Amino acid sequence: MKKALAGGLLALTLVGFGSAPSAQAAGEAAAKGVDFAGTVALSNCSGSVVRMPQSKADDPALVLSNGHCLESGFPTAGEVIVDQPSTRTFKLLDAKGAEKATLTASKVSYATMTDTDISLYQLTTSYGDIKKKYGIKALEIDDAHPVKGRDITVVSGYWKKTYTCKIDGFVYRLKEGEWTWKDSVRYTPACQTIGGTSGSPVIDHRTGKVTAVNNTGNEAGERCTLDNPCEVDRHGNVTVRKDINYAQETYGIVPCVGHDSKIDLGRKGCKLPRPAAARR
Repeated sequence: MKKALAGGLLALTLVGFGSAPSAQAAGEAAAKGVDFAGTVALSNCSGSVVRMPQSKADDPALVLSNGHCLESGFPTAGEVIVDQPSTRTFKLLDAKGAEKATLTASKVSYATMTDTDISLYQLTTSYGDIKKKYGIKALEIDDAHPVKGRDITVVSGYWKKTYTCKIDGFVYRLKEGEWTWKDSVRYTPACQTIGGTSGSPVIDHRTGKVTAVNNTGNEAGERCTLDNPCEVDRHGNVTVRKDINYAQETYGIVPCVGHDSKIDLGRKGCKLPRPAAARR
């Protein structure tokens, strides 16, 4: 998970470097019809305010990022977190990457690094209030599977920078250290995402919707180690692709979100991993 920034002097240096929007990056994003509106900056990662197709204006807003971006640290393999209190804050960005507001979480609604790498924070404010106060709409999560060959942009609220490429294909199993993710998105080489871009929404140019969440990449060409994920096919064959980066699909989140943005793992069509107690 090279895409999250650790604490300490290095992180402080990088935060300072990334504090001002890049006009060039903003221009590149605009040229593709994608901007920073609705994205957020976390203390160590990127994220976005997201809604489901069925979300209502008065529903509490949700922020999407990675499971490995949690303030409590990486969830272990097999661990699923549901409804954990949190007061984490997020810097909300406008279309040009300027900070518009600080949003506050009430809880971690859901988080895991098992099968996927996602976190969903519930905010203390609604989608309608964010739109009314700041003029910013939440990004919609597509309820359909990503499409190979589509043009995409990874939008980092942390760095206020974008990365544009295509979906190169899908990985049956992506393994990194103790974690394994299913049906991951592989980018073409142009998306050279860096530390701090963890949790960035991946926007499909054709739909304008969130199709995945950026999470990792192979840094040193190592095999299945931390910061060096490997691809495993249906027959167990392992492929290592140095300098290639990956994301986790998000369409599977949609069936799991019910009334008032509540995560309901028992809803029809919901296949997100459940806590161990619920699997017994």
